[in-house]
Amino acid sequence: MSNIPKDLKYTKSHEWVKLNADGSVIVGITHHAQDLMGDMVFVELPQAGTKVTSGKECGVVESVKAASDVYAPVSGEIVEANATLADSPETVNKDCYGAGWMFRLKPANKAELDGLLDAKAYEALVASEKH
Repeated sequence: MSNIPKDLKYTKSHEWVKLNADGSVIVGITHHAQDLMGDMVFVELPQAGTKVTSGKECGVVESVKAASDVYAPVSGEIVEANATLADSPETVNKDCYGAGWMFRLKPANKAELDGLLDAKAYEALVASEKH
């Protein structure tokens, strides 16, 4: 089973979400997603100040195998993008839950966070996709 930290929330489109003490959230793609894609070669992220809508694409990751959209897990405003990924997209493969984070955003509605999957539900989703 792929690495699914218990302290994070997840989306059905394979993004992870970590709630920070200041109310912002950090977003990245899951181990499962990066594992399926293979070696990352390009990451395009939203700029700070960009308004994003839950479930809508807001970035792109490209690997040697495929390109995939990155979706906003909740609506809000981008506070910061991980600039190091522009020069080192492979960081997503090496440390998707740490240095490979994508962006930080300030949620417009905290209640949207309640609609995200917990680790157990995400693990079930991943298992169902393998059949």
